[in-house]
Amino acid sequence: MLALEGIRILDLTWLLPYTTLLADFGAEVIKVEEPTRGDYARWNPPMVGGLSQYFLSLHRNKKSLTLNLKTEKGKEIFYRLVEKSDVIIESFRPGVTKRLGVDYETVKKFNPKIIYCSVSGYGQDSPYKDLPGHDINYVSIAGILSLTRRPGEPPTIPGVQIADLGGGVLMATASILIALIAREKTGKGQYIDIAMTDGAISWLTIPSAFYFAEGEKFDVEKIPVVGYPPCYNVYETKDGKYISIGCLEERFWRNLCVSLGREDLINYQFADGEKGKEVKNILQKIFKTKTRDEWFKELSKVDVCVGPVYNLDETFNDPHTLKREMVVEFEHPKAGKIKLLGIPPKFSETPGKIRSPAPELGEHTREILKNLLGFNDKDIDKLKEDGVI
Repeated sequence: MLALEGIRILDLTWLLPYTTLLADFGAEVIKVEEPTRGDYARWNPPMVGGLSQYFLSLHRNKKSLTLNLKTEKGKEIFYRLVEKSDVIIESFRPGVTKRLGVDYETVKKFNPKIIYCSVSGYGQDSPYKDLPGHDINYVSIAGILSLTRRPGEPPTIPGVQIADLGGGVLMATASILIALIAREKTGKGQYIDIAMTDGAISWLTIPSAFYFAEGEKFDVEKIPVVGYPPCYNVYETKDGKYISIGCLEERFWRNLCVSLGREDLINYQFADGEKGKEVKNILQKIFKTKTRDEWFKELSKVDVCVGPVYNLDETFNDPHTLKREMVVEFEHPKAGKIKLLGIPPKFSETPGKIRSPAPELGEHTREILKNLLGFNDKDIDKLKEDGVI
């Protein structure tokens, strides 16, 4: 049994895997797409077998229904689907769903128990609500980029989408599950307004504590997890690679200093200013005496928070990644054998499962209209002829 079997989600989102984890655990996700082009993630490189690896990676376990919501018949079909669904999720700019006639106030008339989740860059009532944006813009406004810079240098752009994935996808997943539980108690659906920028701001747990406590005296270099202190940093090794040290707790730092034969550094775990630079320089010289993998092997035996800085090839072939099945192979009917990221949470009784590949555009349109709404083949052919599907 899959944990979310019986939950039906109408997915109106673009680009990001907002409902993928829910689909992995059994929810029936119907991806509602514009008939001629669909989600433009379908055309994002790289391509394998004429299909987007990007799209294949993000949208497994889902169905695709093409539907022109700008037509009255398209809206009518959507409303009938709403009556038989539990959740709607959309990622249009604020105001678009109202213009299309598929906003929460409209659709809840057809199903008062519907849970409706809107995900946007800045939320439905922000002064920036009409501003277009991407992850880099959201983490900029969230203050995250100010934490990734070094004095005299520009901010470093993260290599992953913090706001999109952490602030949008994960927030939407958790919020939908919370709303489903709430509905079990109240019998009512509800509207969820998620701003990816808000989600990114919520990740400022430790930096915000320092800022709220220190006010005008706030100094980013005092935040231990930003990468300034000697105990929480990366160091270059003999082979030109890097090792990460994360010894925030005193016992781990002590173990590191003892292992390196530098007990004299124990009292300088969080040293800043010139002393901090001196301690980091000492550690850097030591780490340059052995390769990254030699250091990892040595320090992992003495209870030190340590990790090799991997490239993606190393990550995807590491024993941890393989043991935890975070890379899986799947046979696609057109693209052949493809690799996908695995399912992170490992459940003992109701584990997630990759059951089907990302759908082709409109692959399940006929199936859904026939089996769920009772259309016959003649009706469906007419809808296609009229540009509704």
